[in-house]
Amino acid sequence: MKRKVLFLCTGNSCRSQMAEAIVNARLGDTWEAVSAGTKPAGYVHPKALAVLAEIGIQHEGRSKHTDEFLNADFDLVITVCDSAAEECPVWPGKGKRVHYSFPDPALTDDIAEFRKVRDEIERAILPLLRKNSG
Repeated sequence: MKRKVLFLCTGNSCRSQMAEAIVNARLGDTWEAVSAGTKPAGYVHPKALAVLAEIGIQHEGRSKHTDEFLNADFDLVITVCDSAAEECPVWPGKGKRVHYSFPDPALTDDIAEFRKVRDEIERAILPLLRKNSG
């Protein structure tokens, strides 16, 4: 049975969407990833989708509110906001909580920043999930 991970942020348009897409593409045989935000932007940032496509991931994301998942059980809940600059949401549901601070690439709107955050997510999150697979 697949383990479940929730990526949590505020807007659910960039970082958490990229993390969801990367995990489902790279570790989809052992993990099911979803993402949500406390104040969803209502869209997935086009540059987030573009940098995912560059590494062969086609993501049909949807900006989702955390309320959709309040009754779901997760093995891990990972906040991906930059705690120094943003208010990171607290998850009231089940699941081990982990925090990773990734800067918000939408603040600069620079495609290079989106690539940098995408690569940081891959470097940080995939080994964490591999380590927590069983």
